[in-house]
Amino acid sequence: MRRLLILVSSIVFVETIFFSALSPLLPHYSEEFGLSKTGSGVLLAAYALGGLFGAIPGGLFATRIGVKPTVLFGLGVMSAMSVVFGFADSVWLLDVARLGQGFGSAFAWGGGLAWLVAAAPRERRGELIGIAMGAAVGGALLGPVLGSVATLVGTGPAFTAVAVVGAGLGVWAWVTPAFRPGARQPLSDLFRAVREPRVAGGIWLLALPSLLFGVLGLLAPLRLEELGFSGTAIGGVFLVAAGFEALGSPLIGRWSDRRGRVAPVRAFLLLAIAMSLLLPWPAERWTLAALVVGASIAYAAFFVPGTALLADGAEDAGLDQGFGFALLNLAWAPGHIVGSAAGGALADATGDAIPYLILAGLCLTTLFALRHAPAALARRAPRSGRSVADVSR
Repeated sequence: MRRLLILVSSIVFVETIFFSALSPLLPHYSEEFGLSKTGSGVLLAAYALGGLFGAIPGGLFATRIGVKPTVLFGLGVMSAMSVVFGFADSVWLLDVARLGQGFGSAFAWGGGLAWLVAAAPRERRGELIGIAMGAAVGGALLGPVLGSVATLVGTGPAFTAVAVVGAGLGVWAWVTPAFRPGARQPLSDLFRAVREPRVAGGIWLLALPSLLFGVLGLLAPLRLEELGFSGTAIGGVFLVAAGFEALGSPLIGRWSDRRGRVAPVRAFLLLAIAMSLLLPWPAERWTLAALVVGASIAYAAFFVPGTALLADGAEDAGLDQGFGFALLNLAWAPGHIVGSAAGGALADATGDAIPYLILAGLCLTTLFALRHAPAALARRAPRSGRSVADVSR
C-alpha cells in the first residue's frame, strides 16, 4: 500500500507541475503574443478542456484495459505535449499543447487515483486521498517555480526536464503490480451513478474549487504584475500558497474521515467567501499577495473531501472506480474552463470585481445548500477492513 501511495502521489505531483507552471508565464505570453485577458483565459482553460475530452475515454480505458495501461498512456501523452509546449512559437501551438497535456492528465490522474482508492481501506480513504492531494499541491509548489525558471533559462529546456521525469514515472508504473479490471460496466452506469447524492455532491465540491482557481489563476498573476511583481515574485506567491495547501491536505482528509465529508467544507466556505469579496480591491501588492495566499488555502480545502465523497458514492452505487474518477475529470474540467475563459472575458468587459463577486455568491449558495443537504452527505466513513480491490481481484 505504501509503495502504491508513493507512486500515485508522484504521478499527481508531476501532473500538477505541468498544470500550474503557466501562472508565472502568463504575463510573459501576454506581452510576447499580445494576449488580452480573454486570450490568456483561453490558454489557461485549454488544459482543462483537454481533461474534459479525456474524462470518459480515460474512464473506459481504466475499466476495460486496466489502471496501469491508463496511467502509462497518460504519462506518455502528457510528457510529449509538455515538450511541444516548451518549444511552441505561436499562440495556436501553445493552446494545442496545453490541450494535449490536459488530455493526457485525465488518463494519468484518473487512472492513478482509481488505482489507489481501489486498494485503500474505506475508513482511511480521506487520509490517503489527502496525502495524494498534498503531493498534487506539492506539484503546485514547484509548478510556479518551473514557470519562473522558464522565464530565465527558456521554456524549452525547463519543460523538457520535467517531461523526462514523467517518462521515469512511466517506467516505475510499468514494474508496479496492479489489480485486473473487473466485469465490464456499460457507460450508462456512469450517468446513472450521478443520481446518487454523494456522487452529485462530490462532483459539485470538485467543480466549485476548479471554478474558483480558474478565476484566481488568471486574474491574480495579471494584477500582481500590474502592481510591480516580476514573474519570479508571482511564482513565489503561489509557492507560499501551495506550501500551506500541501500541509493542510492530509489533515483535512483525516477531518473528513472522522467528522464527515462536508464538515471541513462548511468551515472553509466562510473563508472562501471573505477572500473572494476582498480580492478585487487592494492597490498595494503585498496586501494582494497575502489575499491570494488566503484564497488559495480556502479554495483548495474542498478538493480532498469532494474527492472522498465522490469515491464513497461511486463505490456504494456499484460503479468501478475508473468510472468514478472519470466523473472527477468531468467535474473539475468544466469548472476550470468556465473560471478561466468566462472569467477572463467578464473581467475584460466589467473589471475584476464582478467575477470575484460571482465566486463569493456561489460559495454562499453552496454553504446554504449544505445546511439542507441529505444526511448521507455528512455521515462518517464506515469502519471496514475491505476495499474495492478485495472484490476486484
